Amino acid sequence: MVTARALHYVFKIPDRQLTAKFYREILGMKVLRHEEFSEGCDAACNGPYNNRWSKTMIGYGPEDTHFVIELTYNYGINHYEFGNDFRGITIRSSEVIERAKKNNWPIEKENELSVLKAPGGYKYYIIDEPQSDDKDPVEKVTLSSSNLQRSLAYWKDILSMKMYGKSEKSILLGYGDNQAKLEFYDIGTEVDHGKAYGRIAFSIPHAEQPSIQQKIKESGNKILTDLITLDTPGKASVRVIILADPDGHEICFVDDEGFRQLSVPDYPSEAILDRYIAKEANMNTTNV
Repeated sequence: MVTARALHYVFKIPDRQLTAKFYREILGMKVLRHEEFSEGCDAACNGPYNNRWSKTMIGYGPEDTHFVIELTYNYGINHYEFGNDFRGITIRSSEVIERAKKNNWPIEKENELSVLKAPGGYKYYIIDEPQSDDKDPVEKVTLSSSNLQRSLAYWKDILSMKMYGKSEKSILLGYGDNQAKLEFYDIGTEVDHGKAYGRIAFSIPHAEQPSIQQKIKESGNKILTDLITLDTPGKASVRVIILADPDGHEICFVDDEGFRQLSVPDYPSEAILDRYIAKEANMNTTNV
């Protein structure tokens, strides 16, 4: 059994200022850390771009105990073509609905759930129940599958996820009872990732990463980036391996020991993010 933790989902965002407003003022999340990079990532963390970019981790609590969101912002890129790969993230929080109404943020309805769209179009499904102080409000991430049996064989049989639920159209998987789950929904057609494709991240003990690598190679599935160490200036280095499932969904397995050091919340990052947003806004105004 793999000893893994669900960590975060990565979004590429086109409008950092409006996106920050949505996650903080509507979803009620807090900036955990913010990092700026002068060039592209060796593991394509910011996509296929070799430019200046930033990474903002935001959530309801530290990644030791919560599933959070990684907002990747590529300077100069203000639009991403969407595919059909990402379906939504489910959050249990009446408070989110109340904040959305108070701020006149559009609320749609789908299968009796309230649906909010983040800037860029990413969907959040909100369960109208009080947010718990003892449990992470983030329930699950839902991705598209072109073939549920094939998805199940990969995630359960190769990556050792436990199945928590199954219906005609979906399967629910996870690495632990108290962790955010990963759901796959059968869309009955090929999965298209567009340019806005994301990535889901898990941590695993450093010593177990080579076994994941070996299992993927033996199964004939894709390794996008073989085991590599990534550096963050002034912070801990981490070793990662980047995979792609049969539908092309990107998966990062990072070493748990290094990541626990890297992911310690740096709450002054809230002000740092605001400073960079303001600085860019001023530059854009000057250049008009």
